[in-house]
Amino acid sequence: MPHNILLYYLLAVNLLTFLAYGLDKWKAVHNGRKSGAKTRHNDRLSRRIPEASLLLLAALGGSLAALLSMYLFRHKTLHKKFRYGVPAILLLQLIVTILIIGK
Repeated sequence: MPHNILLYYLLAVNLLTFLAYGLDKWKAVHNGRKSGAKTRHNDRLSRRIPEASLLLLAALGGSLAALLSMYLFRHKTLHKKFRYGVPAILLLQLIVTILIIGK
């Protein structure tokens, strides 16, 4: 039973992470377009997701989805903290998982 809870948690956090990276990419592209007087950069829809939040989602277990969405959406791949940080988080999570399963 506890393994099922962990599996559901990881599925949920990875789905949320994937959606967050996709939404942030969409907002980045959408905010870059000029639509005349109708553009309102202060409204709620145009606000980007903070980088700290994206990295936190990866650290909370969504690192696989973060890495996949970075390359699928071509988003944040030039930022060093994402290019090296997300794979490092994933590697660390894999090592911890192996150590826990090995006990």
